[in-house]
Amino acid sequence: MRFYTKRRKMPSITVVSLIDILAILLIFFIVTTTFKERLPQLQINLPESKAAATAVSAPNKSIILQIKGENQIMFDGKPVTASSLPSAIREAQKANTACSITMQADKEAPFGTVVSVLDALQEAGIKNIPAVAKPVEK
Repeated sequence: MRFYTKRRKMPSITVVSLIDILAILLIFFIVTTTFKERLPQLQINLPESKAAATAVSAPNKSIILQIKGENQIMFDGKPVTASSLPSAIREAQKANTACSITMQADKEAPFGTVVSVLDALQEAGIKNIPAVAKPVEK
């Protein structure tokens, strides 16, 4: 008497569907990381204001001017001094005439440093500059 034994197939993983899933994940990660805005260089503790409102996003490139402490001034992610700030602003305006400048000053930044930066901005020909503050939480 002959008994019939079933042969078992070796288990296999279909790789074709895994490649499709990996390609979709790769595209997802590429798309989400390209739209990420760059983070500021200095960790700034912004002052609170009752009149602070959300700004309307401008289509132009916005250059951030950050002030923290007496000697920490960053213009567009690069450290500058108050004396070299007007020339850096003029160079940025030559490179992109439609750019706007936004100032972020730390809550503990000395007022003298803020005034010297405002003087440098006036020397560069900028009269009105928006200052960033966070709204008071209720």
